[in-house]
Amino acid sequence: MDNSSGVGVLDKAVLVLNALEAGPASLAQLVQATGLARPTAHRLAVALEHHRIVSRDTQGRFVLGPRLSELSTAAGEDRLLAVASPVLAQLRDLTGESAQLYRRQGDERVCVAAAERSSGLRDTVPVGSALPMLAGSAAQILLAWEEPDRLHRGLRGAKFTAATLASVRRRGWAHSVGEREQGVASVSAPIRGVGGKVVAAVSVSGPIERLTRTPGRMHAAPVVTAAERITESMRRAN
Repeated sequence: MDNSSGVGVLDKAVLVLNALEAGPASLAQLVQATGLARPTAHRLAVALEHHRIVSRDTQGRFVLGPRLSELSTAAGEDRLLAVASPVLAQLRDLTGESAQLYRRQGDERVCVAAAERSSGLRDTVPVGSALPMLAGSAAQILLAWEEPDRLHRGLRGAKFTAATLASVRRRGWAHSVGEREQGVASVSAPIRGVGGKVVAAVSVSGPIERLTRTPGRMHAAPVVTAAERITESMRRAN
């Protein structure tokens, strides 16, 4: 099959990206993998780096950059919301508490979907709300499985500790009591994408009076089940 699009510079840039799919590469390794002339490979890699499509690791090697992940996230957003919405409604009905879906965006977590209680006190988080990654069970979930260096950076100023996140990884869910907002408790679990990467967190939240100071005992099981259902539905959709 002819892989040429007829746009030479684009075809060569794709050669570079395809080579980096296998892992980090020095300029010499890029030249060897692509068959491009050294100046051409260097020029393309640096241009792609300018647009954050390519980045560098700590050893100066070229690696796939963060922009690709951002574009992939955007492409998966609608599918995730379509899959998650009925599950969130069922989770709300089962627990009697507000249910939310969070995604990480930089140093914040954003509520991208929610199912509110139909009556009584509304203590859900409005869709579109951007909350810090420093407190709350959803923040713990979105940070717990990060690469070690990013995890340790995320702990700076956080209301939870590395030991907290180790417990989260061990049991597969997180809870918080008055951590982000006084009087509110929450329970969260991870939604996983390709390769098992945590791509979102599903949560229930409500007043401590209802969820108690050990909200995981009451709601961890249904929250984990909801997260697993969304994960499985996303896997089938791919």
